[in-house]
Amino acid sequence: MKKQVKVKPNSRQQKIEEETDGSLTVHLKSPPVDGKANDELIQILAKKFDVPKSSIRIKSGLSSKNKLIEIDTDSED
Repeated sequence: MKKQVKVKPNSRQQKIEEETDGSLTVHLKSPPVDGKANDELIQILAKKFDVPKSSIRIKSGLSSKNKLIEIDTDSED
């Protein structure tokens, strides 16, 4: 499954908002430094979709606020 994700780093609280077009807006506490926000993003998405962190990959937008995320929901762990 692929998801468009807009990341908002340095937020007060961590939350995921589902938009009407199916994309996600994810508020992260971490700053966008040294990949900390990306790590937190993978962690929060793994919890939301109930998959291991290894099943989530950032396909594009590694250093951008707009990212394309691929979630492998078929993995058996």
